[in-house]
Amino acid sequence: MIISAPTDYRAAAKARLPPFLFHYIDGGSYSEHTLRRNVDDLADIALRQRILKNMTEVNLETELFGERLAMPVALGPVGLTGMYARRGEVQAARAAASRGIPFTLPTLSVCPIEEVAPAVDRPLWFQLYLLKDRGFVNNVLERAKDAGVTTLVFTVDLPVPGARYRDMHSGMSGPNSTVRRIFQAMCHPSWAMDVGIMGRPHDLGNISTYRGVITGLKDYIGWLGENFDPSINWKDLEWIRDSWDGAMLIKGILDTEDARDAVRFGADGIVVSNHGGRQLDGVPSTARALPAIAEAVKGDIKILVDSGIRNGLDVVRMLALGADVTLLGRSFVFALAAQGEKGVESLLDLYASEMRVAMTLTGVKSIADLNRDSLVLADRNCLTSY
Repeated sequence: MIISAPTDYRAAAKARLPPFLFHYIDGGSYSEHTLRRNVDDLADIALRQRILKNMTEVNLETELFGERLAMPVALGPVGLTGMYARRGEVQAARAAASRGIPFTLPTLSVCPIEEVAPAVDRPLWFQLYLLKDRGFVNNVLERAKDAGVTTLVFTVDLPVPGARYRDMHSGMSGPNSTVRRIFQAMCHPSWAMDVGIMGRPHDLGNISTYRGVITGLKDYIGWLGENFDPSINWKDLEWIRDSWDGAMLIKGILDTEDARDAVRFGADGIVVSNHGGRQLDGVPSTARALPAIAEAVKGDIKILVDSGIRNGLDVVRMLALGADVTLLGRSFVFALAAQGEKGVESLLDLYASEMRVAMTLTGVKSIADLNRDSLVLADRNCLTSY
């Protein structure tokens, strides 16, 4: 298969992966309205083309929390990344480091922190859920510090898992799911050999290290439901803020009041996110939510955003809407599934190339100069209305 655009990796991943894994990363919650809105609303944002601006030099570099990024992109946290390529978190982290951007290791990764951190030559970010077992939270925070993690991404929009019906149909969960997954793997021999056999162990590495026993894929969905904590509130975050020396991001912000609360709390940044449309279906896309949040807190806190970003044009759009940095999720996992580490590197190269073209044709030479003036007038003023 010829891959010439970032979106081509989705088809390549679908061909290689067992259906339960493809649909787990591709799907959303309920009827997937927000999943579709994330992509469609962002693609509808019109950039303002400018000409004759002497665009011989375009600089994609930016700085975040004292760290120099080659472009305003980081790889966001995606659970079970290690099931999409052999020791997938390690491969993705190496690809990100090679392109000068951060990789965010999720709590629910296959590879533990102790395996991923030594494999790269730049500090990791780490994504954390506040679970009922506070002993695990303390343990994983200490391990993250020991591994040199610089930035904590605290995900707050999953006090309970969303209803992901596609997973029931695909075999990720539901009746006879183990048998269905085994059969699907047998029908995809390339994945079965590379990941299914050579990529073991298949467990939640960070949790297994803490518990001292294997927490495998068969336990994954049930473990989520049993261990996420619906009682979480801002007070629960205070002891983490006090014990964490690095930067702290609050991920899962869609409302301006929550953004202001994050500023009052003392977070270093927020991630405007609806969990890729995988939690509460029917909420606004991040492209719709971002402008009002940026108006409310821009300059008081760093603003990151995810959900719906599929190419370099989308990165430019998000920055023009008010973000400082974007996070990639599905996009890089599809590339990882299709071609491993090299696929993620090639994807990031495509993103960078598309960003340079978009910035050249909008007359913007640096990331700091991307703002609402880079959008056509209608999209500057009407983004928060439906």
